[in-house]
Amino acid sequence: MIKAIFEGLVYDLLGRQLPVVYVGNEPTYVIDDNGFERHVPASYIDRQVWDLLSAGVEGNEEFLSEQTAKMLGQEDIFSMAVIRSQFENRDKQFYDLQEKGFPYDARMYLTMIGFKIVVDNRGDLQEVKQPAVTNGDEE
Repeated sequence: MIKAIFEGLVYDLLGRQLPVVYVGNEPTYVIDDNGFERHVPASYIDRQVWDLLSAGVEGNEEFLSEQTAKMLGQEDIFSMAVIRSQFENRDKQFYDLQEKGFPYDARMYLTMIGFKIVVDNRGDLQEVKQPAVTNGDEE
């Protein structure tokens, strides 16, 4: 059974968190559209977010693999090949996340730092609010 990847992180245009309800084996985000509850397949919303978040990877796999290997202290050719393979197989990672779900602790952390996904009444992605990284001197 698949899961809603971004459960607890998806909101409507009015700032209301969208609950997840299963219709059969399919998770759906429930959007209150003036009293009418729209059940939008979680895979539809999750895929839009996944594509947006992973867009910067495409075409930069080699560079990202090298930098990741350096950060991990694993700069041998085999480690870099494994890392690159992970960057190149984003679709497989998406499907794996659907099966396993995004870890609860990770979702709670994202909530605490202000990460939000905003969709319209049809489930179309409107905005992904990502917390800004500051150097501590800014307010």
